[in-house]
Amino acid sequence: MRRRAALLAATALLATGLTTTAVAPKAVAAACGDGSYQAEAVLNGSTWTARHGSTTVYTGTDLRAAAQAAVNSLTSGRTTKERVVVRGSGSMSAGSRISLPSYTTLDVCGTINVTGTGSGDQAPVYSRGTRDVEVQHLNLTGSPLYGVFLRNVQNVVLGQLDMRLSAGLGVRIDNRGDTSQWTRNVRIDNVYVSGASSHAVETYGVDGLTIGTVTARNVGESGLLLNQTINATVTKVDAENAGTGTGYAAFRMANRNGRVGSSYPTNIRVGEVIARGGGRGVFCVSESGGAVIDKVTLSSTGNNSVLIENCYNVSLAAQSGTITGGGELRLAARAEFPNNDNITIQNLTVTNATIRENPCGTNTTFRNITLVNSTQSIC
Repeated sequence: MRRRAALLAATALLATGLTTTAVAPKAVAAACGDGSYQAEAVLNGSTWTARHGSTTVYTGTDLRAAAQAAVNSLTSGRTTKERVVVRGSGSMSAGSRISLPSYTTLDVCGTINVTGTGSGDQAPVYSRGTRDVEVQHLNLTGSPLYGVFLRNVQNVVLGQLDMRLSAGLGVRIDNRGDTSQWTRNVRIDNVYVSGASSHAVETYGVDGLTIGTVTARNVGESGLLLNQTINATVTKVDAENAGTGTGYAAFRMANRNGRVGSSYPTNIRVGEVIARGGGRGVFCVSESGGAVIDKVTLSSTGNNSVLIENCYNVSLAAQSGTITGGGELRLAARAEFPNNDNITIQNLTVTNATIRENPCGTNTTFRNITLVNSTQSIC
């Protein structure tokens, strides 16, 4: 009977012109090292061997030299990406780098431990003045100056990054070599940084930034710091003890971040900021703005839970938010910059904390604020 019923149902669908379609399974992200590649560096025992196809281009004990040899073996002058896979773990000096030219994909299947000291802009993964560079997987430990350093680049993808550091800065992407040229079109999927002495992720001079999740744990400064960056979308910043004892924040915007030309249209969109402990939760400063932060969950920050200082067109907690304990939510201004303008604070439940606006800004809006054992002093 069940089979007959199924046949009748199928016949009815055909009669109406409808057909059943199998639902395709969700795509699964490729595991590290899967897929085609042009060159690889492989650790066997204590020996690294780098090969391009059947040609051996390096044999020795140096991870960095093996990886660089594999990269250098790729087609000269290429205009499409070629891929290098590193299979194995090892160490390299903080005073050295794996340098990626244009149209290069790097996939590190192992852990790079960074040792010693260095100076300047050295980083285990480094690229400057390039385009179409991708890092699919990268695990770092130790004390790099920077885990990833990219300058004056275009069309960059950083996939799954895990940095459990004892010093340094996690990811730095900027245009400070030639400030007349923006770094453009940068995507970061998922980055975890702990133990850095500076920021987990920092940008400066980027036009076109898409970030999935930045997770920061016990970093010395900010979880995510955007400087002079425009057209950015961030899904989540999740920070615990970021910038403890400092004025840095889980999420910070500075140095005219969000300024397009001479105005501040909404172009910085952040889905969620979570801050537990640390310095500040959210900090907007030095003529930044053009930002909407949909959700905030800020608790027990040692400095301001939120500080908005000389910023323009900023909406905090556009969807919802909570502030529990910690420092006050403060709207402030320095005399050297124009005062706050067009700031909206909304949809917040504030518990055991304070809200204060001083001096009074222009076009400031507070709405849908619930105070629980809290006070506010606003204009």
